[in-house]
Amino acid sequence: MMMKVVMMLPQSPIPRALLLFAAAISAYCFLLSGLLSPSPSSSLFLSNEQHSNNNNNGGISLERVLKRAAMGGGGGGGGGKNTVILTTLNAAWAEPNSVIDLFLESFRSGEHTRGLLNHLVIVGLDQKAYSRCLRLHPHCFPLVTPGLDFQEEAYFMTRQYLNMMWTRIRFLLSVLEMGFNFVFTDADIMWFRDPFPRFYPEADFQIACDHFVGSPENMHNKPNGGFTYVKSNNRSIQFFRYWYSSRTTYPGYHDQDVLNFIKRDPFLRDIGLSIRFLDTAYFGGLCEPSKDLNLVCTMHANCCYGLSSKLHDLTLLLQDWKAFLALPPSLKRYRIVSWRAPHNCSLGSLRHYDDSVEQHKLIQHELQE
Repeated sequence: MMMKVVMMLPQSPIPRALLLFAAAISAYCFLLSGLLSPSPSSSLFLSNEQHSNNNNNGGISLERVLKRAAMGGGGGGGGGKNTVILTTLNAAWAEPNSVIDLFLESFRSGEHTRGLLNHLVIVGLDQKAYSRCLRLHPHCFPLVTPGLDFQEEAYFMTRQYLNMMWTRIRFLLSVLEMGFNFVFTDADIMWFRDPFPRFYPEADFQIACDHFVGSPENMHNKPNGGFTYVKSNNRSIQFFRYWYSSRTTYPGYHDQDVLNFIKRDPFLRDIGLSIRFLDTAYFGGLCEPSKDLNLVCTMHANCCYGLSSKLHDLTLLLQDWKAFLALPPSLKRYRIVSWRAPHNCSLGSLRHYDDSVEQHKLIQHELQE
């Protein structure tokens, strides 16, 4: 058959050249259509299958892990169907008697929080963290990224820290694209009460604050990406894609800073994204502690530099909470127990580090100019 085709080709060099030119154009159009064809994930992001394969997860399906942990379908929980709780873990925080142990203990000691452990997925950022998760918890997923090593403690604003934060944002985008709502929580957050009754039912994206100015809609609130509640829909997916892509617009900044830069962007208004900032009276931290233990849902060891300081003050938070629970109901309303933290995580210990971070930001800003 091939001989017949060859023999039928025109012998004139001009028609032959035209045929070759037409074939080249056809091949180019075929390749171009493949590049431009729409898909659920932007070309900036891996598809869910590629995401799994490129992160050496040993064939473990993220979607299967999420389905097993998801609320709804008789699984309980206050977040509605297809809602999961997510946290990330590296080897430094996975050591015995370290952050992950205090984190899980807070769920077991909180009010109406023990059952939420059934919906918690721990994402191991390295093999050691994943292995420790398997010994502690039923829902684990390995997110091991080639070329990136997250085993050591990631100090604030270092290259390792920035890589970890942006890896997290891309991972959370993939969860939204699979159709799962999520509460993301840093593992250095103590869960003392079920937070779902305190969320705003109409919001697409809700986030805790380092400083809360009094209104959940005020863009002057200072958000903290360590605790978010996000509903999976077209608005939130477009927002997370835009947030992740903005890292190239603001190189050298972490996800929280970039969120502050883009939170007033007209694009968010155009897609109709509903944002709410969570009150520190319920979702507090060492930057701005919840003052009333009768109201607190979570406490974050933010504004804290160094793992040893963080462990010390997280232990104080958990001890103070248990002392509060031990009080007779008639005494709880008198606020006899208050937080002893921040202690080692004092804001003064951060001053020298904040200065270096601000200097880094100024340099980055000048480079962009």
